[in-house]
Amino acid sequence: MPADCPCCAGEALPGRRRLLLGALACVAFPGVAAQAAAQPERRLHILRVQTGDRFGGVYWRDGCYDRDALRRLDWVMRDPRQAEATPMDPRLFDVLNAVALRLDAGGPFHINSGYRAPATNALYARRSSRVSQISLHMSGMAADLSLPGRDPVAVARVAAAMQVGGVGLYREGFVHLDCGPARRW
Repeated sequence: MPADCPCCAGEALPGRRRLLLGALACVAFPGVAAQAAAQPERRLHILRVQTGDRFGGVYWRDGCYDRDALRRLDWVMRDPRQAEATPMDPRLFDVLNAVALRLDAGGPFHINSGYRAPATNALYARRSSRVSQISLHMSGMAADLSLPGRDPVAVARVAAAMQVGGVGLYREGFVHLDCGPARRW
């Protein structure tokens, strides 16, 4: 087995949470499983709007996740308010990859919210009743995004049709995607 896979490697990644998330990542969503199995590599292109940080490249190959790529993605997806990163659930990246493939997206997802530290989430929840007190953003399982040149309604419809997690459409022009239970709002 490749040594760079958090779900396959004999060497545990730092922290029980990363190991658990890696193990969960091995359980593919039914709607994504066939598409992912056919891919020799999984790529992702994202731009973090607030920081200008980017990731563009392969995060999964030869049947396993690339630990270095996951660390870089964790940093790009960090909470810029707190300068705090957390291990993101790799299944979120699989959801983004599957949606990008289905849309034949050439450009990067523009991420305006990835991981949220509890303090940041509490601040947002005080400002808006639409922010969940137990948001999947705090678990590294969600992203709010846009895809330049694409209608957010179309992005949300494609993601919802795939049945691969939560999909929310916001009038501000962004889409919420997560790797939690399938649901829509």
